[in-house]
Amino acid sequence: MEMSEDDINTEEYPTEIHDYLAAFEKSLGSVDEMLNTMMSVSRSELLQKLEPLEQAKLDLVSVYTLNSMFWVYLATQGINPKEHPVKQELERIRTYMNKVKEIADKKKSSKLDKGAASRFVRNALWEPNAEKEHTSKTPAKGKKRKMD
Repeated sequence: MEMSEDDINTEEYPTEIHDYLAAFEKSLGSVDEMLNTMMSVSRSELLQKLEPLEQAKLDLVSVYTLNSMFWVYLATQGINPKEHPVKQELERIRTYMNKVKEIADKKKSSKLDKGAASRFVRNALWEPNAEKEHTSKTPAKGKKRKMD
């Protein structure tokens, strides 16, 4: 599938798109490498190593990638993908991706230790009753009053 420099030069196409084609070919190579890496490990092995949230992310990225590639295929065939059901499918997948992201964000947020928080608040706030108890137990310093 790789095109040599000679093949590119012998093809007839506008020279202004040469850089775009070279970048596209490089991107295809990256996709091919990534797919080979993913396909080298069985899906069941991969899923066993992941937590459920990570499994959901992997599934969503996989199906989104597949549908995106189909979108590109439709465009190369002269079919407007915006008018094809693949558009709704991509939107549906994006919705689920956002839901998984929300779950992941909630999981990452710090959890409140209610006991520690209540102790912190109790100790940080001034309590007038405790102040009276403290002063009544401590002998008064300074002038002493006469008792009649």
